Amino acid sequence: MQICKGIEIIDNALWFNKKRTLIISDVHIGYEEALHNRGIMVPKSQLDIIFSKLKLILKKVNPKEIIINGDLKHEFGKVLRQEWKEVLSFLDFLSDKCKKIIIVQGNHDPIIKTITDKREIKIVKEIIIGDTLIVHGDMIRDNIVDIKAKRIIIGHEHPAITIREGSKGEKYKCFLKGKWKGKELISMPSFNPLLEGTDILKEELLSPFLKDVSNFKVYVVNNMEIFDFGKVKDLKH
Repeated sequence: MQICKGIEIIDNALWFNKKRTLIISDVHIGYEEALHNRGIMVPKSQLDIIFSKLKLILKKVNPKEIIINGDLKHEFGKVLRQEWKEVLSFLDFLSDKCKKIIIVQGNHDPIIKTITDKREIKIVKEIIIGDTLIVHGDMIRDNIVDIKAKRIIIGHEHPAITIREGSKGEKYKCFLKGKWKGKELISMPSFNPLLEGTDILKEELLSPFLKDVSNFKVYVVNNMEIFDFGKVKDLKH
């Protein structure tokens, strides 16, 4: 499904058709080990699930370039054992599928260069593709409004909605599309299967780009299918 002209939603990723660029966001490799360190036991199988999702996406598209829009790893101030191994495995997997990988630095990535230097992967604060600015979305830098881009794509928030049927509710990841200071804004969900995200209908949003999302459109993702749910304000009634 096209979220706007030339940009398609494919599962939890965005595909720039003309540029042959694939964008994923918030992979948070190492999240399981961080949970284990807090006494929460989950199976360390998320990387295999991530690889399976990527393989399905890559059956549909053939990227020249893959951009990771922030938070490639999870732990802030150190590199966990799981992160060392799995980030390199993840980058090696992507390197076999495209010619170029770029990482947009997220708030969880202050020391990511320690790992990515081993694969000579470029890290940037932001990147422009055509008329689109890609930035993680945890902060708004000065003069961003003046950038000659009509669209901004962010991660960081991990938007989701809970769909209820009677007393049962299930949370689904989603994309948001709306306006921010005259520019089109797209917020991407997390690519990590364990991180369901922020319920935009009832939870406080974190990104400074998303102060008021009532007029944003919601695109729900479920098993490679995309569903247009209309505007946020209409879902709250």
